[in-house]
Amino acid sequence: MPGIDPSLPFHPLGMAVLTISDTRTLETDTSGGLLAERLQTAGHVLHARAIVTDDIPAIQAYLRAWLARPEIEVILTTGGTGFSPRDNTPEAVRPLLRREMDGFSIAFHQKSLTTVGVSSMQSRALAGQAGDAFIFCVPGSTGACRDAWDGLLELECDSRHRPCSIAGALPRLRDVCA
Repeated sequence: MPGIDPSLPFHPLGMAVLTISDTRTLETDTSGGLLAERLQTAGHVLHARAIVTDDIPAIQAYLRAWLARPEIEVILTTGGTGFSPRDNTPEAVRPLLRREMDGFSIAFHQKSLTTVGVSSMQSRALAGQAGDAFIFCVPGSTGACRDAWDGLLELECDSRHRPCSIAGALPRLRDVCA
């Protein structure tokens, strides 16, 4: 049965949260704030948090800088995954990925269907591996971030989750979480 194995040690992951928005500030960024709060409450380490405009070179500049920091193993982005002319997150992130995690998008949409119904189809949520790190891109609403974290990312990033979690794919944890 899948789930958390309490007999295993918890290994906190190093994370960063990037909000992609042309209008939000740290004071009004409830989505990025929710992700930052949830990951820290779960026991992970928040190494960076920022807001960037929905511009492909600007998004990629933040991601590349964070991917160059070995302590950042997981990057969570929020915003820019819809269909407005300024929604560029997938276009910015895909070229940086060496592997896509198709299952994340499927799982996110299944969970999102229960909260927003067929509007979930308008999300271009995606995830994948960039170098040895992982990037998860979710919509910019606080509800979508809650959907993505609660029951999906919280488990996927927990080293105690069985049968597996992404922790075992990270270089520093391959031998202890495999």
